[in-house]
Amino acid sequence: MTETDRRTFLMQTGALAAVALVPGIAFAADVQLNAEISVAIIGMGRQGRAIAGELQKIKGVKVAAICDVDPGRLRSGARRVAGVATFKTHPELLDNAKEVNAVFIATPTHTHRVILEDTLAAGKHVYCEAPLASTVQDCKAIAAAARNASTICAAGLLARSNPVYKLARTFFKSDSVRDLVAMRAQSNDKTTWRNPSSDPAREKALNWRLDPALSIGLAGELGTHQFDVFNYYRGVYPTSIQGQGSIRLHKDGRKVYDTVAAMLTFADGAVLQYAATLGNSYEGTHEVFYGSNAAIKLAWTHGWLFKEADAPTQGWEVYANRQQFHNEEGITLIADATQLASQGKLKSGVGLPNPPLYYGLGDFLKSVTENTPVATTIQEGARATIIGILADQAIRTNETITINPNLLKEA
Repeated sequence: MTETDRRTFLMQTGALAAVALVPGIAFAADVQLNAEISVAIIGMGRQGRAIAGELQKIKGVKVAAICDVDPGRLRSGARRVAGVATFKTHPELLDNAKEVNAVFIATPTHTHRVILEDTLAAGKHVYCEAPLASTVQDCKAIAAAARNASTICAAGLLARSNPVYKLARTFFKSDSVRDLVAMRAQSNDKTTWRNPSSDPAREKALNWRLDPALSIGLAGELGTHQFDVFNYYRGVYPTSIQGQGSIRLHKDGRKVYDTVAAMLTFADGAVLQYAATLGNSYEGTHEVFYGSNAAIKLAWTHGWLFKEADAPTQGWEVYANRQQFHNEEGITLIADATQLASQGKLKSGVGLPNPPLYYGLGDFLKSVTENTPVATTIQEGARATIIGILADQAIRTNETITINPNLLKEA
């Protein structure tokens, strides 16, 4: 891009407020491993199958074994991975799949602790889906097991591996956003959380998220992933949580709320407003940071920065191209804009080329094969999960819960 082209571009886009935060080619590159690795997946429900699909995109990864106590899900998983060994229980897998180096745990939340402890004891590297557990006690036990392990252990929270979120965080840490004013997050998805089955015992097992004795609700199951975004960006944790919830749509006898709201307050007075529902999908899942110079909106595969009218120009605007954002035209920020422009590929750089899960799995596998720190430690996973558990408690009781800082430090 010549200097004349840049001046013309700035003149054309200078009045636009919406800026899309998009990683360039190098920033969101395909995962490259320096060694081959054999892995297993425990839990072949929806998330386990998603993990299998993303792992098969990564060269050098062999999904050698899968496990599920549910025969139907085990068969479904086997159809997705040619030649894979199948096991009904995790001890059976650990005893027989000796060639496996790393294990991905994608079972129901309340079952993670025993499986993780057994897998670490077997000398395997572990990636455990989040939330890590359904109780604070189990979170602390999982964190302790990871600290004492000789192998690598990572939590399945994806913000810290997401190229869009990593790029946006550099703007959050700069003067582009400046003074933090407020925070907001939501997870809207019109779905039931109910899995029907003609077998009552199987139906009960499949619908553990609707069992109040096992489930940590929307704030725990969904909110944990979003709470970690704010933990990652700010490096501080809430000190109190208020909440409330109700059943707005799915009046089918369930006891777990299908619509919730919570307010998380921090020591510096900042507030995070959180809302989730299974009754409406409008605007989906996203997080927003409001600052005195700009707001950052993150939506997992995309991110936008909205500059305030009085915010100063900072120079990065030259690395941009136009993008439509709802009813307004914004500009897309791309790290490799000059290189992309020369190749005629500016617009192809918009959005992540792979789901966020791909980058989380890739970071873990690179940590295992290169013996480097993981992107999301079990300790950070435990802290985010504890916040989710306490948010669910605040919603259930409609009371304010004070968070002891030592509780999160101990995780």
